[in-house]
Amino acid sequence: MRLIGYVVDGERHIGAVQGNQVTPLGTMAGFYSAAPENRGRPAGEAFDIEDVTQIPPVPEAARVFCVGVNYHSHAEEAKTLVDFERPAYPTVFGRWAQSLVVDGTPISIPPNEDGLDWEVELAVVIGSSGWNVAEADAEEIILGYTAFNDVTARRKQMETPQWTVGKNADGSGPIGPVLVTRDELPDVNSLRVTTRVNGEIVQDANTKDLVHKISEIISYISDTITLLPGDVIATGTPSGVGIARTPQWLMQDGDEVVVEVEGIGEVRNPIVSRKP
Repeated sequence: MRLIGYVVDGERHIGAVQGNQVTPLGTMAGFYSAAPENRGRPAGEAFDIEDVTQIPPVPEAARVFCVGVNYHSHAEEAKTLVDFERPAYPTVFGRWAQSLVVDGTPISIPPNEDGLDWEVELAVVIGSSGWNVAEADAEEIILGYTAFNDVTARRKQMETPQWTVGKNADGSGPIGPVLVTRDELPDVNSLRVTTRVNGEIVQDANTKDLVHKISEIISYISDTITLLPGDVIATGTPSGVGIARTPQWLMQDGDEVVVEVEGIGEVRNPIVSRKP
């Protein structure tokens, strides 16, 4: 299935997309609390996708676990910036679900930033609770995968050793355009990921280059934090980020960024200024 989130009368819902038609599958809360075998049951008549306001296809209470410096190419790139060695363990930091937005949503540059940076990522959405999950069993708790752009306020990120503020600018986490269930993406360890800014390819890599594979990340997190249905794991970005370029290139008011993950689709967002 290919899933989207949407709002009806102020309540969050989820549906399965086929072409321009959406088959409702119930409320977001009901979907993620249901047993996995009950999640594909229609909960009403299909409707046109243009008839609803889309939202991220995860619960409002979802945790977003991001993994930093998790492509070999980006690890080499990071050395030139902060003398950051390739991590022996997944470098996990958090985002708030409130920072997530969907395709087409304008992303605002905070007033004290020189611009915003791009980071294409493959994201995992958890389908079943998991504690102390072995790597061999990790796939069993995955609902599916989506594309994510970890748009970053670099000044705030670099001012302290803690990345939280720079990674949580308002509305800076585009996700989508759909959540593809894992049965439709059997080999996520070989997917092309790209970023285009104003039509120019700035990142072009493959998930083969991940330092820590998805199963390892799930196992690493879950022996300490129980993963819950709807949680998101963003698996890291490859080389090509704007801050590592000479000269540095950060997105400005009027720019457009498009991230794409093979088999999932693209998420396109305009960049706008935000003044006090």
